[in-house]
Amino acid sequence: MNTIPPPYPPPAHDPQPGAHPAYRGPVVPAPAPVPAEPLEYHRLARTYGAYRWWKPLMVGLIALGLYVGIMLLAGIVFVVAALGNPELEASMDAVVMDTTNIDMSDPAVFILSMATLVVMLPVILLATRMMNVQKVGSLTSVTGRMRWGWLGQCMAVALAVLALSFGLSFALDAMAGRGIAPDFNAPDMWMMLILTLLLVPFQATAEEYVFRGYLMQLIGGWLRHPAFAILLPIPLFMAGHLYDIYGQLDVGFFALAAGWLAWRTGGLEAAIALHVVNNSVIFGLGAIGLVDVSATESDLPSLIASIITTSVFVLVIVKLANKRNIQRRSVPPAPAPVLAAPGPWVQPGPWDAPPQH
Repeated sequence: MNTIPPPYPPPAHDPQPGAHPAYRGPVVPAPAPVPAEPLEYHRLARTYGAYRWWKPLMVGLIALGLYVGIMLLAGIVFVVAALGNPELEASMDAVVMDTTNIDMSDPAVFILSMATLVVMLPVILLATRMMNVQKVGSLTSVTGRMRWGWLGQCMAVALAVLALSFGLSFALDAMAGRGIAPDFNAPDMWMMLILTLLLVPFQATAEEYVFRGYLMQLIGGWLRHPAFAILLPIPLFMAGHLYDIYGQLDVGFFALAAGWLAWRTGGLEAAIALHVVNNSVIFGLGAIGLVDVSATESDLPSLIASIITTSVFVLVIVKLANKRNIQRRSVPPAPAPVLAAPGPWVQPGPWDAPPQH
């Protein structure tokens, strides 16, 4: 049997005198396609073929450049606006010149402080889209989108747990003789409540996308074990909060719980819910004078109470996630079928006739 190798064209089917017609040999079996591996949340960047180890770093650099540019432009706008408004100028000086003594009950200071954080959300999403290292939705969850029903349930749990926690705290204060006197006549009460509802959800969400979204997946692309992705961003998150040792430990434990929940539930929904509800409740209580939102000092009992509250939320969310069978890993697309290669052309000799059917 004589196999005619490519690239020679197949022989004619009209055989020469005394020769048999050419025919195709057996079909060469194709290798079985290798299915893609389901990945946990912190490894989602590796879902995409465009991933390279250095590309997420470029996302961070692009986001940083966009953030600095927006802050410079906003600073110019605020400076121009403050020239004719002494109150706005004083508020801006309070934020820029003395970061250790910021009055977060001042609406102007509150807006400026929240705006510097809210901007991080569109910046990190835009940088991810520009670099095209992965789909923007994969920063949200393993499904590539926000699971709104799951987010709503997480927010309901967070609201119930925090309401119980603050309710017990106020009850203990009342039993200890410390008066609880909300001030519903505060001059900026309604303004602060409206600003809280408008800005805090975006501020908390922005922080989650940066610290539990981008940073976790940046580290998870390099290091497989989730502990690295959960723990390494915590110091950066703590550095952005100017509290004493008890406050820093509180922030660190919150970051640990939020990162673990993002990994355990396959997305940011639970962490966003806890962050949004916690900050909204605190600033809402601050608007009626029940909480000092400008305080940077805490104490051990407050730290213990916060750790217990966060732990209860985590336990309830995990139980609820198990009950609802919340997706924890990505579902990779089915591998494209590989077509079998046709067999080679064979020119049989007079002693090797083609098989008869």
